[in-house]
Amino acid sequence: MDRLRHTLLYEFFGLILCTPLAAWALDRELMRVGLMSISMSAAAMVCNYIFNLAFDHLLVRLDRPLNVRPPLLRALHALSFEIFLAAATVPLIILWLDLPLGAALLTDLGFSAFFLGYTYLYNWAYDAVFPMPVEPATQPAGD
Repeated sequence: MDRLRHTLLYEFFGLILCTPLAAWALDRELMRVGLMSISMSAAAMVCNYIFNLAFDHLLVRLDRPLNVRPPLLRALHALSFEIFLAAATVPLIILWLDLPLGAALLTDLGFSAFFLGYTYLYNWAYDAVFPMPVEPATQPAGD
């Protein structure tokens, strides 16, 4: 349940912050960018849930506590998620904005740059508001 809350809040705040900024930067209608952002958000929610569940499993397998996330681990987490997500979002950008592949990749790079910083800060804040238990779980949530 924690990962579901994490994912929903992440996407909600991401849409609120990113959509108007992207519409301005791309010089496109807010509604068109908003619809694209919502479709990207849906893809990202699925990817986010799967990725974070796998990341938690990896930490448990490596005997790392789930409640300790130093800056380097947070940066690795954010960067690896954005790479994982790009495969799902570039086709959506092409579809919604009618862009060629190169322009869609650059647009995705812009989204990724925004969300790289956002992911780092969001996860830091999330862990402060909803801390994991000190004792590691025998299995991550969702099993």
